[in-house]
Amino acid sequence: MRNFSRFVLMFLLAFVASGCRRTTLPPTNEVVAVRGPGVPSQPGDPAWEAAPEHVAKLFLQDLVDPRLMAPSTPEVRVRALTNGEEIAFRLQWPDPEPNDTPGPSLSVDACAVQLPRMISSEPPAPQMGEAGRPVEITFWRSDWQASVNGRGDEIQDLYPNATVDHYPFAAPSLAKGSEAQKEMTTLYIPAAGAGHRRAGPRETPVEDLVAEGPGTLSPAASQSSKGHGARTKDGWAVVIRRNLPEGLVPDVRTQVAFAIWEGSAHEDGARKMRTGWIPLLVRGAK
Repeated sequence: MRNFSRFVLMFLLAFVASGCRRTTLPPTNEVVAVRGPGVPSQPGDPAWEAAPEHVAKLFLQDLVDPRLMAPSTPEVRVRALTNGEEIAFRLQWPDPEPNDTPGPSLSVDACAVQLPRMISSEPPAPQMGEAGRPVEITFWRSDWQASVNGRGDEIQDLYPNATVDHYPFAAPSLAKGSEAQKEMTTLYIPAAGAGHRRAGPRETPVEDLVAEGPGTLSPAASQSSKGHGARTKDGWAVVIRRNLPEGLVPDVRTQVAFAIWEGSAHEDGARKMRTGWIPLLVRGAK
């Protein structure tokens, strides 16, 4: 009788424990953006557990030069949440070696989310859209993330063993922030002086872009997206937040595509692993 009572007690404890355990949503064959009160900005936020995960298989960019003919990243795991105004995607992929330092012959880890500008039953070509049928792309880079995280932009910050004798724009005779120093900075750092959006320290690790086909990529007129990336035990997890496309309401589908760049594989520009269009559905929380 004592053994039977012990068996019943163990069974009840196991039943209660299983009821308290977090449930895991089954993978989906499309990206489902669950609508709720807010969208998280950090990849480790527990709110992501409310969204089902889509495992997107990646394939080579072998359509336009410079082509990528060697596979690197096999897949990216995607979750999506929306509050009706913004939509956030969480991308996670394996990458054992972080590459977040820019420089000659160096490539950095990166990822991107692409959406057609207009919701249509026939979206434009997934290879960055078509003439008259643009796509909107939000692009995240690991070196920009390192800058946002606090890494400096000086030579010694990027290359600790480098030695610099003198920067003309940092001469003691020039008052910091003075017109004379700004003029010298423009002369010796032309990218920063010209307002190049990719030069110097970053305030955000993402950039909004538009394209109407391969070779047409350009900065978007509005830079409103946000993002944050963090290392995981075996790779990267990145959140990309952007405005919800106009007309994308619950039970309406559009398309979304993703791309991953692995710096250690010298992937840059068109050399990347990518997906085709994947159905994207917004639904209310259950």
